Amino acid sequence: MRNHPIAAIATPPGSGGVGIIRVSGRNLVGLAELLLAKPPKLRFAHHLYLNDSHGNRLDEVLLIYFKGPASFTGEDVLELHCHGGAFLTQMILNRVIELGRDWGIVQAEAGEFSLRAYLNGKIDLAQAEAIPDLINAQSDAAIKGAARSLQGRFSQRINQLITEITQLRILVESTLDFPEEEIEFLESSKANELLAELLIKLQELVEETRQGKILRDGIQLALVGSPNVGKSSLLNYFVGEERAIVTPVAGTTRDRIQERISLQGMPIHLIDTAGLRTSTDLVERLGIAKTWDAIQDADTIIFMRDLSQAQSFEEGLLAAQVTKRASKKAHIINVFNKLDLLATENHSAHPLHDESAIYISVKTGAGMDRLRKKILEGAGWNSNEAAGIFTARERHLSAIALAKECLLRAQAHGTNGNLALDLFAEELRYAQDALGQITGKLLPDELLGKIFSEFCIGK
Repeated sequence: MRNHPIAAIATPPGSGGVGIIRVSGRNLVGLAELLLAKPPKLRFAHHLYLNDSHGNRLDEVLLIYFKGPASFTGEDVLELHCHGGAFLTQMILNRVIELGRDWGIVQAEAGEFSLRAYLNGKIDLAQAEAIPDLINAQSDAAIKGAARSLQGRFSQRINQLITEITQLRILVESTLDFPEEEIEFLESSKANELLAELLIKLQELVEETRQGKILRDGIQLALVGSPNVGKSSLLNYFVGEERAIVTPVAGTTRDRIQERISLQGMPIHLIDTAGLRTSTDLVERLGIAKTWDAIQDADTIIFMRDLSQAQSFEEGLLAAQVTKRASKKAHIINVFNKLDLLATENHSAHPLHDESAIYISVKTGAGMDRLRKKILEGAGWNSNEAAGIFTARERHLSAIALAKECLLRAQAHGTNGNLALDLFAEELRYAQDALGQITGKLLPDELLGKIFSEFCIGK
């Protein structure tokens, strides 16, 4: 970490009612006195006029002084609140850096305020990651989940598991000097039972963390199929407005259209794609190429067909091609649309009947509840558990999965006649280390730098 005081604009780029410049560093009370021409009161909104180097007034400003360690970063912090013009806030930032040259103030890098808060023990890494999650949240559930992580709910779960693994490790290592007592130790201390309980708790955390990742990232859901099967109509149905143009002319959609929706609290990036067919039109062919890209990237694919049309041999080949090009983890939902065009909604006798498929009518809404349920099930989303979950990231899932692998190996070393307490203890240590990476207790500096570089400047 750089030792210089840092300064940055903390509010988003652009114009607004208020702009905030944030400064953090050691012994900034002198800078506050320079700006105010008097000693500052703690946590008090001081009024001042800030001038440029020629004595010309820049703005009327409020200054608040937070003395470390009782601040966000754990250092002295100054906040200057000015009018929110983009050019004005930049001028004030430049002036503050100029006035603070005796303190060595420099422009902050992305995420550097949060990094200092982490390094000074004000927050752990999981809490730091929750800050941009809270800022970028786009649903009520995502806001609440990020707030829980920022409050330390996720970290508490991790730390509790680390504590329990530590206690078990102490039990195991305390008998390593007495190898003749290893079997008796395992039986009397119930080490294997304790390990089994840990694995159950870890699996529960895996499920919650998976839900938390979905809550943070959402899922990519691609609507694909031949032209004019109702993909754009389905997108408009979910969005609740005519976002995509719908006409009887095949090939109307020539580019990807993406909308964000929420289904029982689960964020969905909904993508309407160009219809898949052989085309000589250059623009349409470019759109079809983007459709295949969307298929490869999608977590869930709705492959739509027109129930009112006989399925051709080419469409069967297309379905197989979609399955082949999709990610192995993708959930593919076969959907037959235009149920309203049948003489009866009883489709069981229809030539295209498929027990695994969903039959809908975007026009009447028939079958839509079943489709929603299928989407949620495929993503692994449990809306009943969403009320208490926290936001999480892929690296958290990877760390928990690694910890689980270590505990399973430890279990193998303590059972089935494969008794090796030293290896048992070593796997417990590896599990501890894996979980410690989530809160940042054991994380390489270069990875820390990468994580915080993705934050906003001023955060």
